[in-house]
Amino acid sequence: MEDTLTVYKASQLCKVSSKSIINWIEAGHIKAYKTVGGHRRIRREDLEEFMRRQGIPISDHEPANARKRILVVDDDPIIVETIVQALEEDEYDYEVISAADGFEAGLQVNHFRPDLLILDIMMPDIKGNEVCRKIKSNPDTKHTKIIVLSAYLDDDKFKEMKEHGADVCFSKPLPLPQLKEEVARLLEVC
Repeated sequence: MEDTLTVYKASQLCKVSSKSIINWIEAGHIKAYKTVGGHRRIRREDLEEFMRRQGIPISDHEPANARKRILVVDDDPIIVETIVQALEEDEYDYEVISAADGFEAGLQVNHFRPDLLILDIMMPDIKGNEVCRKIKSNPDTKHTKIIVLSAYLDDDKFKEMKEHGADVCFSKPLPLPQLKEEVARLLEVC
């Protein structure tokens, strides 16, 4: 049994929506903290204490969980926080982490083994087509789905990115609902 819970996992245990858990956290009813990446986390004992106070039955078994891992790579902290929060609050209980530069992204791809990479290709130390090519040519990471983001690319550049292995390309400003749909489709969770 995990000692630290995501918003989604807490919502499953309480049999309410993720938004209800977030509202209870923001109202101070459930103790929680945020990770460095901006993810809300709840200690199991804090959730169980809240559930007892509210008369919510505490089940001994947890729902089966095969969490999909997502790595968000962007040097703009506002964009990272926006994407991370949107995906963390999604109903599919993704495990989302972020990287702010190419070096950290490389480490996380090898360590975290994401199922999906959301990559800003206009960062100073990243050559997007090279990142896509390396990920797709490595037997350990070739199944990783890649969503490319950029504020400056045209259709020809997006076509080039897809030839190097990107599955989906988005222009900034980011269409969050569309991004969430593509993430769910690529990870086959919907």
